[in-house]
Amino acid sequence: MISTILEILGSLGVFLYGMKVLSEGIQKVAGQKMRKFMETMTRNRCSGIMTGFLTTCLLQSSSATTVIVVSFVNAGLLTLVESIGVIMGANLGTTLTAWIIALIGKFSLSKIALPIIGIGLPCLFIGKDRVKSIGEVLIGFGLLFFGLGLLKQSVPDVQAMLDSDNAMIAARATATLEWIKSVSGYGYFSLLIFLSLGVILTLIVQSSSAAMAITVTLAVNGWIGFEESAAIVLGENIGTTVTAWLASLGANLSARRAARAHFMFNVLGVLWMLLVFYWFTPFVQQLGDMLPQSFRTEKHSTDMGFDLAIFHSLFNALNIVLLIGFVPLIAAIVTRWVKAKGTESDAPRLKYISQNMLNLGELNLPEAEVATKELASLTKRMFAGFSTVFANPQEDLSAEVARLKEMEDEADVLTHDITEYLVRCSAAEIGTHHAGEVASMLRMVAELEEISDCIYRLVIYTERKYKKKREFTEETQEEVQKFAAMVSDYIDFYIANIFSKIGPETVDKAEKFEKQIIALRKSLNKAAMKRMPTEDADVKTEMLNIDINNHLEKISNHATNLISSAYYRQHGDEVPEKYLEGYL
Repeated sequence: MISTILEILGSLGVFLYGMKVLSEGIQKVAGQKMRKFMETMTRNRCSGIMTGFLTTCLLQSSSATTVIVVSFVNAGLLTLVESIGVIMGANLGTTLTAWIIALIGKFSLSKIALPIIGIGLPCLFIGKDRVKSIGEVLIGFGLLFFGLGLLKQSVPDVQAMLDSDNAMIAARATATLEWIKSVSGYGYFSLLIFLSLGVILTLIVQSSSAAMAITVTLAVNGWIGFEESAAIVLGENIGTTVTAWLASLGANLSARRAARAHFMFNVLGVLWMLLVFYWFTPFVQQLGDMLPQSFRTEKHSTDMGFDLAIFHSLFNALNIVLLIGFVPLIAAIVTRWVKAKGTESDAPRLKYISQNMLNLGELNLPEAEVATKELASLTKRMFAGFSTVFANPQEDLSAEVARLKEMEDEADVLTHDITEYLVRCSAAEIGTHHAGEVASMLRMVAELEEISDCIYRLVIYTERKYKKKREFTEETQEEVQKFAAMVSDYIDFYIANIFSKIGPETVDKAEKFEKQIIALRKSLNKAAMKRMPTEDADVKTEMLNIDINNHLEKISNHATNLISSAYYRQHGDEVPEKYLEGYL
């Protein structure tokens, strides 16, 4: 008995590990395209459903897809309504597992699994970058199929146990069947028992695909009947929502609402299915009987695997058809269900969200991009605040200075969060290209943080100027404002370009910007130095002027580094050795 349980657990472990390797390999091969696909192909419900379906088919995990959806909503990449469509598609995509298991008996999975692993192995050790990632995908597929084959072999066939010459084995099988029969004769109460078992099973294995594999295997081997199996499948549809629910803890308001929408959608589906369950299951079995004999497997003693696959697919498809028109209503209900606490808003925030079993580092990078854009935008707002303070010496702008200090603190916190987030993304097994992308983004974030520090120092210098009553001449005041306007244009330039597709001409333009600013700084500082020896000059005022000019130039230095980092993020093959040594 213990040996059998360990074999089942071992088989499940091979299956889950194969799913992990497969998912992470696919992310490395097509992660960037998948990110763009999920960002752009979700603008209406139908395309959102297709996106969720295809993503789940690739990742072989609806839980992974819904965690990605929650993280995208958290980052502001998807709206609540768009996320519900993707979640609907994810539920349909997870039905693929049942069809794979139903087809196991058609051929020996081990006969195709090991050759697939054999093809992938040389790619893993010999290949580089993309070829190596393709090797991981093949090995993941092979392990997934191999695990399913082992699971079918490790779960004993009930008929074989009943016919066994060993009286103890036959008695054990009889006792187990009697217990299952004893809890199967109470109508809807029995359905609720098996539904609860499905929820618990999914919570334990943290994967609806793995839970489905266990359910179909038990059904095919005769341990549970079709109605009991179908009820467990319904429970698994509820259990799979817990992963997204847990992932949303600590996320922003919209992300928590997306997780509740997933739960609500699946629960509503289970509720209406329970109402028609005893009419729906015979209909499914009739559909199963209509399958051509050539499509069925000779090695299965029952067609229950196909019946369950049909049940799971048809249930999820009908649930989408019935509820797709009510997506705005579902969004409205969860909006009232999950209310803001105090001053909480649904503004995008940065939180590393991943599933325990699968690393989603590749697909989490868009969140970091959104947060980095926010940091860049923050530097623009800070510089605009400095310009306002500097240009209005006659007004009391102490409140504005305090606000700018809060913005500088916000920039420091955001820098820390983005850096930690990117480090956690890179801790997952991401591809070489994306590793370079993470390194460049770390440099970009560091440069933006330096820019925010320079701007706040400018604010401090300006505040000191007013407190110490160091009056600039009208000409000097205009020159500094002209200088600040040039730097402001450079800030607008890097905000427009750091996440756009840029080429060498953009870097050249940035360098021209910096040269103009350096030339202006030299000119203004030289003029200040000439004024110092004169009788009516205030040396401390002129030194303050030079400090302001120097920090305006420093902003341009960091801005040029920022543009270079953005360029190398897109053109990793052109990164100079010196750049790598200094910053990676």
